[in-house]
Amino acid sequence: MATYAAGDLQGCLEPLKCLLRQVAFDPALDRLWLVGDLVNRGPQSLETLRFLYGLRDSLVCVLGNHDLHLLAAGQNIERMKKSDTLREILEAPDGPQLLEWLRRQKLMHYDERREVAMVHAGIPPQWSLRKALKCAEEVESALRDDNLFPAYLDGMYGNEPAKWDNDLKGVPRLRVITNYFTRMRFCTPEGKLDLKSKEGLDTAPPGYKPWFQHKERKTRGLRIIFGHWAALEGNVREPGICALDTGCVWGGSLTLMNVDSGERVSCKCDDHGNVLPTVAPPIQQTSSASAPR
Repeated sequence: MATYAAGDLQGCLEPLKCLLRQVAFDPALDRLWLVGDLVNRGPQSLETLRFLYGLRDSLVCVLGNHDLHLLAAGQNIERMKKSDTLREILEAPDGPQLLEWLRRQKLMHYDERREVAMVHAGIPPQWSLRKALKCAEEVESALRDDNLFPAYLDGMYGNEPAKWDNDLKGVPRLRVITNYFTRMRFCTPEGKLDLKSKEGLDTAPPGYKPWFQHKERKTRGLRIIFGHWAALEGNVREPGICALDTGCVWGGSLTLMNVDSGERVSCKCDDHGNVLPTVAPPIQQTSSASAPR
């Protein structure tokens, strides 16, 4: 039995299938973890959700910002952008079933035996593991509550509050939790967010750092798997931090990592998120030792 984690799919189903074939994934024995952004921008958002729904008993997902955007569009709360590839999901006969399954996924996953956490974007430096799990549960409860669900989605968008405060209540409290887990890249040591800068590690505004580089980060020593930040190209040297978004939908690759061994397998993609045809097999393997705990 093996457990694998994959980077942002964003509707790129064929690269995922390519990787699962490469590792001989067996849903009866193996488990697949996904870092969120399952849909949008890629060519097969509907087919991707259908495929994952079929694997649901062998699957652990956390939600990304694009997944939440889909849920908001499904409630007619947020208009879709020209670059969105979500309409086919909303118009599909099984669309409601897929959206109902999606809204019941996690914002954060923690494997206690492995001491590994998985989130879409990150965990702010001022939060402990216990605090992060508690805050994630608040949003997860709102998503699953039929009464709170529309109000949460309606108030989800926005960059304020930019920093956590224990006294926050209601939708603003849920919004900043959501932004930490699904949109964060750079922040201050106190967790004040900058949500405009989206490039590499050296593009942080003055006073800000990538969330995982703060020396006083309370989750230091915990292995954390995340996606969201394609500009990193999966290259992070911070001990225990595993970046898996390698820009499949942008002409990069989709990456699959064995959670226990750290071995990575990648499938090259074209500019549309399809498997890149090559003379040689479109698979590259790299091995890395498990990150220290």
